[in-house]
Amino acid sequence: MKTGCAAGLGWLLRPLNLSAGGAGGPRRFHLCLAPDAFDRDPELLATIRDAGVNAVWLAGFCYGHWPWPVEKLQATRAKLESAGLPAHVINIPFGHPGNALETTSSGFPLTPPQHWKFATLIDGKTGVGTSLHEPATAENVAAVRALRQAKFTRVFLDDDFRLARHPGKIGGCFCAEHRERFLRRGGYATARWDELLDDVRQRRLTPLLRDWIEFICDGLTASFRAQERVAGAGRMGIMVMVLGSEKAGIRLTDYRDALFRVGEGAFNDASFNPVGCKTKELFSVLLHRRFARPELAFSETTAFPSNKLSARNMAAKLVISTLADVRQTMFMSGLDPFPRSHWETIAPAMKTQAALHARLAGHKPCGPFKHFWGERSRWVGDDNPFSLFLAAGVPFEVTDAPAHDGWTFLSNFDAQAAAENQLVLRGTKFVHRPSVKPPLADGEPVAESLDALFAFKRRIAEKLRDVPHITEDEPAVCAWYPSARSVLVWNLEDRPKTLTVRRGPRRQELALVGLEAQLTGDLG
Repeated sequence: MKTGCAAGLGWLLRPLNLSAGGAGGPRRFHLCLAPDAFDRDPELLATIRDAGVNAVWLAGFCYGHWPWPVEKLQATRAKLESAGLPAHVINIPFGHPGNALETTSSGFPLTPPQHWKFATLIDGKTGVGTSLHEPATAENVAAVRALRQAKFTRVFLDDDFRLARHPGKIGGCFCAEHRERFLRRGGYATARWDELLDDVRQRRLTPLLRDWIEFICDGLTASFRAQERVAGAGRMGIMVMVLGSEKAGIRLTDYRDALFRVGEGAFNDASFNPVGCKTKELFSVLLHRRFARPELAFSETTAFPSNKLSARNMAAKLVISTLADVRQTMFMSGLDPFPRSHWETIAPAMKTQAALHARLAGHKPCGPFKHFWGERSRWVGDDNPFSLFLAAGVPFEVTDAPAHDGWTFLSNFDAQAAAENQLVLRGTKFVHRPSVKPPLADGEPVAESLDALFAFKRRIAEKLRDVPHITEDEPAVCAWYPSARSVLVWNLEDRPKTLTVRRGPRRQELALVGLEAQLTGDLG
């Protein structure tokens, strides 16, 4: 362990290299800030450098506006580089449907300029943000070109780069222009438009709705490619909202070689404290890692508003990236930094997770419980995964398709696909909520509650003998990495507890403080 810790800490003194790993450790830490943050708090720069931040990302072009001129970005970059910190840029390409920046600055624009078009929602209402009309792409391309000329080498597109206003929505702009383009592209009669709208409302994955989703994905990908051609290959990234996928215009397979921020959604204590919120967050990250290379994957370790996520919870979020092998941590908090006192807690947690990650990088979690998020969920689902099984203390693995063994936990939408024989049963046992009607003939109805999941674990206890698992009925993640001969246990509650890892006749007790993660052997 001493060797692992030393390896995990050594990278802190090295310059940013997204592909670096090996003996230096894979974990990197990034911070997103407004360009004037260091003017408002001159001591902040030394604080983040000493904490172990590797690079800073500055807010740049914001949905048609330059709140700070490029010259200000360059001046801030020079200040950061003098302290040994590279600087990159995050653009906000379309605008959010609301004050997602928590801006208190008078005069800071909250909406795109008047010559940009609003999105038309399915009910005919209009709204700002997440709307792809020209000249949005053209002006974003011009902004990326200006940044490239100013010698900025990497640009992220903020998660308003999507065509659904909120998670779980089937996206796209339903204006007359997009209607005509879609009908003309597919050779559809005008009457098919009302059929499409009904498919969207009913979330039916018909061939017509599939064409619509491909249509909006093509449009969003084309906008990304246009900007990427200016930035240069490998220099741009997309930030994805929690469980963001095709129904929001994000064809996940299109971004495998791009910088990719995985989607998280718990930005304050109220939304992170419940156990089920933590497992949903982990579920979303594990989903996106199916499509993102680990060295290009970034977290969304966000506090919003900036002072509403405690330092302890922000430190706990770092465990999710370790579990999922997300090697770049991105701290974010709108335009205002989170309290500087947070770094007293976050900095040592960064070092701890870097050391743990150095032991697990490149190794995949395995286990009898299966994490699966199918096409039906990604294309038309309501983004309500059956995720609480991750807290049952049983090892899990991520699958692209139904597995050949174990138990696969299905969302209601994927369970419906299974009922319609759209999912091939290959040997796994489908587990679904009792609310699924009719229940699957070969399925196992289990309520998504800790009591029901612990009871289920007790029923299958004999089948768990050969894998390390937690014996107590306590909410904890138990991730098993056989190729590393290691188990990572994460206490999901903010109270100390002693947990027993068992494999066959062998046992090991772990004393964990609240929200702590510990690495141990797999008792093999």
